Amino acid sequence: MDRPGGFDPLILLLLAMVVEAYAGQWGALKKLSVHPMRLLTAYADWCDRKLNRETRSQTDRAVRGAVFTLLLVLVCTAVGWAVAFLSQTIPMLWALEALLIMMLIDQRGTYAQVRKIGKALRDGGVETARQSLAPLTSESVERMDAHNVARTGIEACAETLAAGVLGPVFWYVLFGFPGLLVFKAISILDSRIGRKTAKYRAFGFTAARLNDILLFVPALLSGLFVLVASLFVPTVSPARSLVIMFRDAGKHRSRNIGWPLAAMAGALGLTLAGPRKFSQETIQESWIGDGTAMATPRDVGRGLYLFGVSCLLNGALVGALTAWRLT
Repeated sequence: MDRPGGFDPLILLLLAMVVEAYAGQWGALKKLSVHPMRLLTAYADWCDRKLNRETRSQTDRAVRGAVFTLLLVLVCTAVGWAVAFLSQTIPMLWALEALLIMMLIDQRGTYAQVRKIGKALRDGGVETARQSLAPLTSESVERMDAHNVARTGIEACAETLAAGVLGPVFWYVLFGFPGLLVFKAISILDSRIGRKTAKYRAFGFTAARLNDILLFVPALLSGLFVLVASLFVPTVSPARSLVIMFRDAGKHRSRNIGWPLAAMAGALGLTLAGPRKFSQETIQESWIGDGTAMATPRDVGRGLYLFGVSCLLNGALVGALTAWRLT
C-alpha cells in the first residue's frame, strides 16, 4: 500500500517501543500539560467531581457514568483516526504518531519506579519506598510496612504488563492508533472510577466492564509471557507459575489482572493481592498464591526481571509480526 506520509504502522509501533524501553519518557514530555495521559486523567477526575455526587441515586450515577464513558470512546476514536490519517498522508507527521505511541506505552516508567522502591527498601528507607510507590497505586500507602510496599510494587509490575504494555500494543496491532487511544482511555477511567467501592460501584460500572472486555486477551497473554519469562529467570519456578496462574487467576478482583499477578506470585513463591486499603474504606479480597506474604527487596528485583523479560518477549513478537507483514 502506498504511504506517502509515513511508515507502516507496525514499524512505528516497534520504533516507539524500542525508544521508550531504552530512554523512557523524557522529563519534558512528562510535564507537558497536553500529555494524553494527563488529559485523560483530568477528564476522568472532572467528570467524577461533577457527575458522581453522593446526593444522586445509584441509577442516576450509573447512567451518567455510562454516558460520559461512551462519549470519551467516541472522542478518542475520532482523534485517533485523525492522527493515524495525518501520519500516513503528510510527510514527517509519522513522528507525531510515534511520539504519541511512546507516551501511551509504559515499559521503562514503571520499571524505573519499582526499581527505586527495591533500592529504598534495601537501604532501609521504608518512607522513601512509600513515596516511590504512591504514583503506582490508588491504595493508601502511609501505613504500609516494608513487606506490603514490596508486594504492591510487584503487583504494579504485573498490572502494568497487562494494561500498560500488552494492552496498548495488542489494540494498536488490531486497529492502529484509534484502538490504542480508546484502550488507554478506558484503562485510565477504570483506574480512577472503576473500583468496587460505594462511591464508584454505580458510576464506574460501564468503564469497569468495558475495561474487562478490552483487557481480556492482553491480560491472558501477559500471564503466558510471565510464564515463559520464568524459564529465563534464575531462582523462580515456572511449574508453580503455571499451577498458580490457572488456579488463582479468578480470585482477583479483576479476572484479567489475575492472570499475570497469579503467574508472578507462583513464579516468585509469594502470596499477593489480599485486602486493599483505600482512603475511605478497606476492601476484603482473596490472597493469590500459596507462598509467603513477606516479600523482600530481592523479590522486587526478581519481579522486575520477569517484567523486563516479558517486555522483551512482547517486543520480539511485534518484530516478528512486522517482518512477516513486510515480506
